[in-house]
Amino acid sequence: MSKVPMTVRGHELLLAELKNLKGVDRPTVIKAIAEARAHGDLKENAEYHAAKEQQGFIEGRIKEIEGKLSHVHVIDVTTIDARGKVVFGCTVDISDEDTGKDITYKIVGEDEADIKNGLLSYTSPIARALISKSEGDVVEFQAPDGLKTFEIVEVRYE
Repeated sequence: MSKVPMTVRGHELLLAELKNLKGVDRPTVIKAIAEARAHGDLKENAEYHAAKEQQGFIEGRIKEIEGKLSHVHVIDVTTIDARGKVVFGCTVDISDEDTGKDITYKIVGEDEADIKNGLLSYTSPIARALISKSEGDVVEFQAPDGLKTFEIVEVRYE
């Protein structure tokens, strides 16, 4: 499997979640299972079944995160000389030519994307249109609701 790009922040968040799952959630659910077992008959013990189900979710998420981390390529945009161009990991301020609305996006990996918080996947149509462009460039791309035109106002590497 090929390497998947991820920002430093996205990598840190995944590592923190993994640490919490292994260090807090897993021991808590193991303790809950032991307590439920102590109550006797496991066939009709709802606490036991709920704890086992929770354990399954935790173990599944741990495997998922470990799998992602094994295929990640962490890109620190602060160490790249992009010469003012839009690249993976940068923050870009754009102005919608039609509405005049200013929007700020950070271009991130697919797992980090959260459009409501301004985190834009590098595979999205708008990100693909922005990448390799510079401040002052006008970018057009096909959105689901028609052709959109944006001007790149500022590119930051933070």
